[in-house]
Formats: sequence, structure tokens, C-alpha cells
Amino acid sequence: MARFSRRHVLGLGVGMLGARLFRPVLAADTGTESHGMSVFGDLKYPADFPHFDYVNPEAPKGGLFSFIPSTRGYNQSFFTFNSLNAYILKGEGAQGMDNTFVSLMTRAGDEPDAMYGLAAKSVQISPDKLTYHFAMRPEARFHDGSKLTAQDAAFSLTTLKERGHPLIIVQLRDLVKAEAADDATLVVTFAPKRARDVPLYVAGLPIFSKAYYAAHPFDESTLDAPLGSGPYKVGKFEVNRFIEFARVKDWWAADLPVNRGTYNFDVVRYEFYRDRDVAFEGFTGKNYLFREEFTARVWATRYDFPAVKDGRVKLETLPDQTPSGGQGWFINTRRDKFKDPKVREALNYAFDFEWTNKTIMYGAYARTVSPFQNSDMVASGPPSPDELKLLEPFRGQVPDEVFGQPFVPPVSDGSGQDRALLRKAQQLLQEAGLAIKDGKRVLPNGDIFTLEFLLDEPSFEPHHSSFIKNLAVLGIEANIRLIDAVQYRARVESFDFDVTTERLSMSPTPGDSLRPYFSSQAAATNGSYNLAGVANPAIDALIEKAIDAETRQDLTTACRALDRVFRAGRYWVPQWYRTSHPIAYWDEFSHPPKLPRYGGGVGAPDLWWYDSAKAAKAEQAK
Repeated sequence: MARFSRRHVLGLGVGMLGARLFRPVLAADTGTESHGMSVFGDLKYPADFPHFDYVNPEAPKGGLFSFIPSTRGYNQSFFTFNSLNAYILKGEGAQGMDNTFVSLMTRAGDEPDAMYGLAAKSVQISPDKLTYHFAMRPEARFHDGSKLTAQDAAFSLTTLKERGHPLIIVQLRDLVKAEAADDATLVVTFAPKRARDVPLYVAGLPIFSKAYYAAHPFDESTLDAPLGSGPYKVGKFEVNRFIEFARVKDWWAADLPVNRGTYNFDVVRYEFYRDRDVAFEGFTGKNYLFREEFTARVWATRYDFPAVKDGRVKLETLPDQTPSGGQGWFINTRRDKFKDPKVREALNYAFDFEWTNKTIMYGAYARTVSPFQNSDMVASGPPSPDELKLLEPFRGQVPDEVFGQPFVPPVSDGSGQDRALLRKAQQLLQEAGLAIKDGKRVLPNGDIFTLEFLLDEPSFEPHHSSFIKNLAVLGIEANIRLIDAVQYRARVESFDFDVTTERLSMSPTPGDSLRPYFSSQAAATNGSYNLAGVANPAIDALIEKAIDAETRQDLTTACRALDRVFRAGRYWVPQWYRTSHPIAYWDEFSHPPKLPRYGGGVGAPDLWWYDSAKAAKAEQAK
């Protein structure tokens, strides 16, 4: 299941990996069986590998791990849930449901995009790479003891393609059909020129019980726990407050190489809070045990409570070497008042990042400039010759700056109200035909220019303060609309907003996953992540170039070209990012000394384990 980090988010990377002309290991190219597959060629692990290098294969089982969500996917929320169906548009799906199912294959956290056999022990790929034969493991079982077969896998893929969440449907556009040749063999057929990440995406989707859904509607929100086959079952829960998952102690897949040293806790519990300050107090009171901190002010000033001082709570900062994606205020260009790029650029000149970072975020962040931030896909300097080859067909259709230096957000004097930048914003608004009348900025149609920032959590309000003040200087009436998580998701998914904050998470190998963010199709699809309404033929064409890339260098070139056109469109006001994960936890856990680069940086709870010796010591320290 795709997961998305809260301020590292929005999370299409992990599960949506992409690009066209899939290139797995050479054995698969010849049509022989392979124990895994990857995008551009090699697999790190041989067929007989005992376990992933980054796990502790001797990690003990037991204990409880509790935390608040920091990732989400599809219909999930960070703040609430009211459904145990996390793969459709309806309802607010519960966090953690992905661990109640297995998939055909599973990711290796120390490789950019490699996957190895889980429910499927191997895959055979046709020479034209359009037909995949997955050999199912005969020992695979659902939690009621019934066999998990190719029939279930075929049913699951077909159902998700037809009735799944809109994001899943978009990702499966090149899946032609999934059929069970027999109980042991799943045959998946893809369309010619299919997106190269589709096989990887398909291999990572959950497998549902065909028999279970013969008696239960799939596309309905429900609080009935579905029949699963994963390492955990749904345990106790209270809607909108918490949900627990109990480890399946006789799980059929526990000893597979891909699972050794993982899923170590007997109980994994998600706690839900609608307010970050209340959530922090809950952690200090040991209402939950692990916390990744996303607020620099809190990390800098509030982790001095007694349990930290006496060592019962440990603080760590773990590096994040993966693409951070792009967080920013996305401007809804579907609305007439935001159609002119000069208006959108003026908003960029009104935000003082330097003041905000210094005053509110304790200097903990760097400025985001690109949706590919923290990767080598960020455009810089003039286009390379290879980039120009991709961009030249669009000369005259895209801004001239695409062929020069890419747009970088302005750097202020840090005062909170840089007069030079505000004069530039005034000039842009005037050029766009927005005059001042009676102290108010007026649109060309005579309406007053108003702007509403849509939020679903109050802790983000201070970051808007100087921005709104500067907009007022420009004559723009701006305000914050704070609503609950359910209303927020409904409005964002229907694109009913002026400006809202989101984070686009990029995988190390983006491809078809670019479509939900940037394509014209996604701009017209409710529930997509194209919040700005980007509908640009040049961007559509460059997405296809990225999807067609046959080498990582070709992919990098295409993404840099796309980055230039996106940034030239002024579709957002970029915010900030950090290259580390500040975490705090009650000292009852241990984790591997070196966490995998592509596993999200933290590895919790999947790679951590309960440490009884630490827990006993902490108890004595009370």
C-alpha cells in the first residue's frame, strides 16, 4: 500500500514507483523465472538470500508499539478514521490496514525499487514484457486458514482496477487483465507501451479473499474487519480515537526471507488526535510510546520534560537520504482569479521564508524550490543539451525562462516584510490587471481579490501570519479557514479551495506516479493529487518521456525538464523541507543500527522490536 509522510508527504512514492519499458533482472528478460524484479536491471539479493541486510533476524517478538500516524495513503487521514476499508474513496480509512494483507511481492528498503517474492515465490516475464506469470506460494493462507490462491489475486487486481480508490484506478490504467491459469499461477497482462512502474505497483497491491467479498460489498465503507492474510489482524478499536492490530503468531509468511526480523510487536496501536499540542501532551503522559516530531518549535523547546531528563524518553535524529518531494501552498488554477501566472508569482513574492524559518521554525528548515527536492532530478542552471532536446518542441508554448535558469523563490531580507519583494509583487499584480480601488485589490471583473487558506490543523496557523500580513499590504483579503479532517478531505478531493498546503512525495524512480501529481487527466479527476489543476500539454508530454526512459540518466533528464516547466508555471508557493527525522520514544525499544535508505528513514514499527531489558531499566528509573 502506498504510504505518505505527513510533512514528508504526500506520499505517492512508496508503492508507485514508475516509468515505461520495465527492465527487471536479466533472467526475467529471457523469460526464465526470477525471485524478484527491479526497474533498471539489478537485484541486490540472490534467490537464496536469508534476510534483508538491514534487519535484525534475531529480533524478539512481543510488546506494544503505539504512535500517532505520520504516513497516509488513499482515503486515510492523519487525525481520524471511520472505516476499515482503506482502498476506496468513501470513508476515512483506518491506518495500518495494509499490514492485514499480503501482496505478490514486497519492497527491499535498501534498493531504490527492487521487489522480492511474498505471496508469489517467483515471476516469469515474457520477452515483450507485457505478460507476467506469478507462481503463487502453496503455503499462503488467509487468517481463517483458507488457501490464498491465484484466484484471489486475480479477483483483487480486477476489483481494484474497477472499484478501487481513484488513485489506484489511474495507476492501473495499463493493466489489461489479471487471470488465474490455475490456483498456483496468476497471469497478468499489460497494455503495449505500458508504464514501467505498473508491474511493480501491481505486485505491491493487497490480495483480498474472493470468497469473503462474494458475501460483502467491496466498495462500501465498513467497520467490519475484512478477512486478511498479513502479519496482523484488526484488534480493538474505537472510531476516531484509536485502532490496534494484533500480531498473527502463526502467520504463514513469518519465516520468508523478506519477513525475517520484521513485524516484531505483538500489538501495534495507532492513536488519533485532532490537535498537535494535545498529541504532544499525550506523548509526555505516555499515552503512546513513539513520536516523530514535525514541528521545529516543539522539537527545539519542549523536549525537556522529566522523562527526557532522566532518560526514560530517548531523542534521536535519523538521516533522510530519500527525495523529500515538494511541500508548498498549492494554488487552485481552476479558479478564474488564479488563471494568470503573474498573479500566482506575486503570491511567491509575498511569502517571507527567511523570517518564518528564523522566527517560527528555529532555523531548522531549508527552502524547497522543486517537487523533486533532495534528489538529482532538481533542475539547475541552463538546460543541458539532452534537456533541450526534450524542451525544444515546446518553444513558444512554454515561458522563455524554461530555456534559461529555472525559477527559484525569492530570498528576503528576513524582516517579515521585505519592501523590495512587495514592490515586485505589486508590479506583477498591476501587469495582470489587478488594480487597487479603495485600498482593495480588485480583479479585472471588478470583484475584490480574496484568498482563503484551507487548513485542517491549527498548529500550522502561525506559518501563515506574515504571509497574510504581506498579502494585506498588497490589498488582498486573505484568511485562514480551519476545518475538521473529514471536511478538509472532502473539499480537497473535490478541489473546493483557493490555496491549501500539501506535500508531493517522490520515489527514487518516478514514472507513472507523476501522472496523479501533474497530468491534465489528474487535474480533472476528483481525489487526485494534482491540487493546483496543472493541465499543460508540455508537462503531459514530459511525463510520457519520463515514463519512456530506459535508463536512470534518461529518467533524470526528463524529470529535470519537467521540473523546469512546472516551476515556470508558478503553480505553488514552495515551503520548506528537512533532511532528517527527529524522533522521540519511551526507552522500551531497539532498532537496527543502520536503517535502510529507501525505507522511510525511521523503520518504525516494522523493523523495531520490544527490548525487555530497557523496559525494566526504565521502570526502575521512575
